[in-house]
Amino acid sequence: MISSLLVANRAEIACRVFRTCRTLGIDTVAVHSDPDAGALHVREADAAVRLPGAVPSDTYLRGELIVEAALAAGADAVHPGYGFLSENAGFARAVMDAGLTWIGPPPEAIEAMASKTRAKELMAAAGVPLLAPVDPAAATGADLPLLLKAAAGGGGRGMRVVRDLAALPGELAAATAEARSAFGDGEVFAEPYVERGRHVEVQILADAHGTVWALGTRDCSLQRRHQKVVEEAPAPGLDATLRATLHASAVAAARAVGYVGAGTVEFLVAGDRAYFLEMNTRLQVEHPVTEAVFGLDLVAHQLRIAEGAALPPEPPAPEGHAVEVRLYAEDPARDWAPQTGVLHSVDVPPGDGLRVDTGYTTGDTVGVHYDAMLAKVIAHAPTREEAVRKLAHALARARLHGPVTNRDLLVRSLRHPDFVAGRLDTGFYERNLAALTAPAPGEQYAAVAAALAAAAARSGRFGAFRNVPSRPQAARYGDHEVRYRPTRDGGFTVESHPHARVVAVSPGRVSLEVDGVLRRFEVAAYGDGTVHVDTPGASFRTVVHPRFTDPAERTAPGSLLAPMPGTVVRVADVRTGARVEAGQPLLWLEAMKMEHRITAPASGTLTALHAAPGHRVEVGALLAVVQEAPEKETDR
Repeated sequence: MISSLLVANRAEIACRVFRTCRTLGIDTVAVHSDPDAGALHVREADAAVRLPGAVPSDTYLRGELIVEAALAAGADAVHPGYGFLSENAGFARAVMDAGLTWIGPPPEAIEAMASKTRAKELMAAAGVPLLAPVDPAAATGADLPLLLKAAAGGGGRGMRVVRDLAALPGELAAATAEARSAFGDGEVFAEPYVERGRHVEVQILADAHGTVWALGTRDCSLQRRHQKVVEEAPAPGLDATLRATLHASAVAAARAVGYVGAGTVEFLVAGDRAYFLEMNTRLQVEHPVTEAVFGLDLVAHQLRIAEGAALPPEPPAPEGHAVEVRLYAEDPARDWAPQTGVLHSVDVPPGDGLRVDTGYTTGDTVGVHYDAMLAKVIAHAPTREEAVRKLAHALARARLHGPVTNRDLLVRSLRHPDFVAGRLDTGFYERNLAALTAPAPGEQYAAVAAALAAAAARSGRFGAFRNVPSRPQAARYGDHEVRYRPTRDGGFTVESHPHARVVAVSPGRVSLEVDGVLRRFEVAAYGDGTVHVDTPGASFRTVVHPRFTDPAERTAPGSLLAPMPGTVVRVADVRTGARVEAGQPLLWLEAMKMEHRITAPASGTLTALHAAPGHRVEVGALLAVVQEAPEKETDR
């Protein structure tokens, strides 16, 4: 029997495993890097062991340190979570060699599925349907579009879609470099890229006595950079024949490698055909939707299976529908750039059928070293329509103050006509991103509320009042200038937005009547200059602009500044003095488990390049300078 368990991971997944351990009466042990010393998963554990250092390669990826930590803390089992060492067969063996219980599949099963190319060979032998591989060296126009994929690892790293044969060599080199950097293995393979394909997966659970459960399907088609954003169970719109094929193929895959524990078999679905993609030999981020539909605790089953328990012959019957979103500190409108900073408020309103799995709480800081996911929010209801509506409603009313998040994108995604109708495919964001990140309606009135609340806080003017002329004032929030006039009796009128009549103002709350409709705004201003304005059903994050700019903060025209803290992983083959075109890649920055392409801000001459592979840069650091070329005069 397991009495004390160490989770070889951090943040949300560590907290989630600890929750089940408390239910089962198992003591918990956390490990943490130096930046994570005060993290939520450390605070929730019964004991914690420091892994000296900051970056993953010095901490969470050091298997020998984690085994030592488990022994030092008296743990008798190790749960790997997901990511980091969760699919590392060597780490699994080290855990078992130390006399500890490994909460995962046999190392041999992990090895069998570690290489996507080797996995495909095994699946072909097991009769699981596959896409035919393509030799990049012999590819022709008839093979396009192609998808390049790293043979090791996952998470979208090393993936490239190629639509032009001329671009294939460069994309192949880039994919190889990224795969080598991310996984220590530069092997890349190619297969046909299926337009409008769906990403559908099957959760499996297997014991050591020969029973394998196929726990329904999940659709994970809404992805950015080949990483999942929205997931749901069951996958909508699949007929009984296709569902049966998916279940049978997933069970065959598990049996082919002698699988034990929780795992996921992923497929590409095109029309009525399904093709094996890969098998994840661990718990998936999106496992809560399956738990909700089947009424199971998959982590509890992982622990019981590791203790030798047998599964019943058949799984429970599914009920209802569940949808999950991944809430990230990132800016979808700026190429999904990850964000950092203090979380002033993290509050998702509770509700029946709602679940929040998170590794952060109010007051925590999102740092630069790890993935930018803040939380997973899950809704379960009798029907898909109800689950989607419930989730969108809760997200829209969440109080999320601090770094920019993808919350607004998630709400709009859930309410998009294609998603509502179940028309899902992996190109959803590629087609709809501009519309999903457009300025929100009502943003200008949020700026008005922010300006009036700040004025009330400065002057002590607040209450309900009538309008009397006085001296005009102006303030700028984001892209909106607000002109208002204080009145002699302590009130305000808004001159820049004549359709907004001021009803009441206090430093934290503003009521406006806009075109005959009363609207209430909750306003919170923070010392970093950000202001968050929450209304029923919508939230706005804005920045107050100072009236005068500090000359020290001005930068030369054409300066290319780091949009985020990170590490330079590659630099383009371009020299200073060369001409570059607007949008041309100059370097690649790795930040929070993602690789970001940094491009020339304008066409002109590259006059400076202050970056080299391996350099660590902070946000706002000068990376390069492009002297913009003057426009040529047209002949008359």
